[in-house]
Order: sequence, then C-alpha cells, then structure tokens
Amino acid sequence: MLRKLSLLLAGVAMGAMATVAVDRGFFAFEADAAGPETYRQLDIFGDIFERVRSQYVKEPKESELIKNAINGMLQSLDPHSSYLDPKESDAMRVQTRGEFGGLGIEVTMDRDTELVKVITPIDDTPASKAGVLAGDLISEIDGEAVRGISLQQAVDKMRGKVNTPIELTILRQGADKPIKIKIVRDTIVLKSVKFRVEGDDVGYVDVNGFTEKTYSGMADAIAKIQKQVPNDKLKGYVIDLRLNPGGLLNQAVSVSDAFLDRGEIVSTRGRDKNNVQRESAKPGDLTKGKPVIVLVNGGSASASEIVAGALQDHRRATVLGTRSFGKGSVQTIIPLGQNGALRLTTALYYTPSGCSIQGRGIDPDIVIKQPLPEELQGRSASRGESGLRNSIKGEAQDDSGSGSSSYVPPDPKDDIQLNHALDLLRNLKKDASFPPDPNNLDRSTDCKRS
Repeated sequence: MLRKLSLLLAGVAMGAMATVAVDRGFFAFEADAAGPETYRQLDIFGDIFERVRSQYVKEPKESELIKNAINGMLQSLDPHSSYLDPKESDAMRVQTRGEFGGLGIEVTMDRDTELVKVITPIDDTPASKAGVLAGDLISEIDGEAVRGISLQQAVDKMRGKVNTPIELTILRQGADKPIKIKIVRDTIVLKSVKFRVEGDDVGYVDVNGFTEKTYSGMADAIAKIQKQVPNDKLKGYVIDLRLNPGGLLNQAVSVSDAFLDRGEIVSTRGRDKNNVQRESAKPGDLTKGKPVIVLVNGGSASASEIVAGALQDHRRATVLGTRSFGKGSVQTIIPLGQNGALRLTTALYYTPSGCSIQGRGIDPDIVIKQPLPEELQGRSASRGESGLRNSIKGEAQDDSGSGSSSYVPPDPKDDIQLNHALDLLRNLKKDASFPPDPNNLDRSTDCKRS
C-alpha cells in the first residue's frame, strides 16, 4: 500500500504543501492606489452579491458566499494562496506548533464501513494507554454515530482541551460486542522526525514535515544515533525527505544549517526584485562531517526542496531518488484578527546557486526509481507543481514539468532507493556523484539540473 498521508488526530495534514513564513514585515512594499475602474468593478460585485443573496432559488449562506468569493480571487492567482477562516486559522497554528490536545491516534476513513479506522495509536499517549489498537473501528464518539460525518469532523470531535474526557465506541475484530473506552485527553506532541540505526553503522533520519519542533527533533535524533554508534564505525546518514510536503521556512533553514558550516542556504525574492532576503549557515555541523545522502521523490515539496537544494548546491550531500514536486513559492500567513488569516504567496525562493525550482523541482544527483507494486500500477498519478491549475510558471520550468512517483514501500527491505543509499555509504556500490566534491561548487549554468 501507499504510505498513508493520513489525517492525524493532530489536526490537518499539510495538504497545501506550503513553505510558510509568519508575517513580520517579511516582505514590505507599497502598491499604487486602486483606480476608479477597480472600484466600479467592486460595485458590480456588490450588485451581483445582493442579487444572489435575495433571488437565488435556495437561500444561500451569506458568509459562505463571501468566503467563496474571496477564495475564488485568491485561487485564481496560484494554488497555494487562500483565506483561512478562524477555525482553519486555528488548525494551521496547531499544525505548525506540532502539539495539540487530543488522544494520540492516527486515523483514516474506512470505505467499506464508513467508520473511522485506527491506523495506529501513538506510543505513550492516552489512546495507547487506554487500549486502543491498530485496526479498531470507531463507531461512536461520545454516543454520537460516526457514520455519516466526514473524517475531519470526527477528528474535530476527538480533539479538545487537555484533561477533558471522551468515550469511544469501538468495533474490534474478534470481539463479540462493541467496546466502550473512556479516555482523558492530554497534550499530544507530533513527531516530525523519526530515526533508527540501519544495521549497526548508518543513521537513518526520516523528516516528514517542518513544524516548530523539527530542528530540535532532528538534532536529538542525530545525538542519539551518535550515542548508539561509535564515531569510527558510523558510515554516515540517510536523510529521508520523501513524502515530506513542507512547512515552516525557518525550520527548513535550521535543518539545512545543521549540516553546513557556512554559505547561503536560500534566498527569497518578492515583487520587488531588488528586495532579496538571504539566509546563511552558521558554523557547526551536527554530523561532524560524516557523509550524507538525501532521499527525495515526487512527494518532496517546498521546505524539503529547500533543504535538498541547499545541501546539493554546497556539495554537502548527494541527492538520490526521483524529481521532487517543484513548489518554489513562499506563503506568508497574515493575521486578520478575529476574521482568521490570509495565506498569500509573497515570494519565490532560490537555491544557493540562484536557481528557482518553481515548476521544475530538484533533480537528484543519482536517479533511482522505486517500482510500483502490481496492484498500484496505473493508479498512482505523478503530478508536480507544474501540473496544478494556475501554478506560477518557474524560470527553469520545461516541458517535462515537475514531480514524479511518490511511492515508498512500507517495508524497508523493499525500498530500493533507501537500500541503494545504504550500499553507497557502506562502499558496496560506487557512483561518481558520491561522495560529492565540496571543492566543485560551480553550478552557474546548471539551474535546469539536466
């Protein structure tokens, strides 16, 4: 099966694939005042709104009409600009914080039963302690039937304030009757970084998103790997950015900085081409110079592409896999007080060599394709940023577009990309791109990375 990009009880998954910067005057510019024609068009909008409100065959919700009109304007600009109502704005803050009040279960919607299915309880959380098991079907939440509501509505019901109780009615295979489980909500901390030691000589770090806790989670992972494996035995690290849809810009910068001693990490350029913001590395490499291989695929987007591009351009890491998604834009979250927030595309970002990956993606140094299992062949579409409606055309975009397959096998033994990386680190395979030569940094004519 595809690795599930499911809704966590954490809240909304990062489906927007956004590199997000909180509005702190990040890009400041003055626009010319709107002319008389603009205000005449706004009068037309007001007239149409009033006619729809008063004459449409069914009475519409005025708030929904306005919200949809705003989003229609924003979505005509690009796929990532949008209006967040107060509830959606709160969900975004939960998402980027990486912690929330809830139960600690990863869930999906079971199509056959139309019930919420537990993928897995998160270790050491109220749900796991209460006995919730993978495969359980949740039929009722506090006595209210789940069938007929959406997955997000069910997630919203299960989230809540810390120390408040909730009762789940569960259908479990092998049980002769429904099981009622009472749980008290607690603070759930999402792990955007997971790690393990492969064999006894390679550190594997899976970064699945960029929340406020990503850098600290990665630094902790590297420190624990170094405690488990003696320095003279540690062959290097695999940093897995596959299926990583992005997140916070500052966390992408910090994660990149963890492997670099100096040099530019990323630059961002808004409407005013002279206003270029640059982020640079500070001294200190957490891995102490050990070899690094970064894994990417069509599910690697935005902030994960910043990391891959920075380490690739500085020849600090070899990038392996297939072409990334190609989302090279920055969305600034602009608070609107009690009215929610505006997520607006304010800039494009560029790799250290000055390359825009918008609509293009990061091309790996070593292309290794992961075959799809027979049951998924013809069903798994490969679509990148360039294939999205109203996407901004990138400077290096070509007819081949961006993106690739985003399949990752659930069993590491079947993971051809990961195992190729391990073989390179263990010197069981050879490739001219590994290890990269840090003295060969001239990529001035290589923005298309062909």
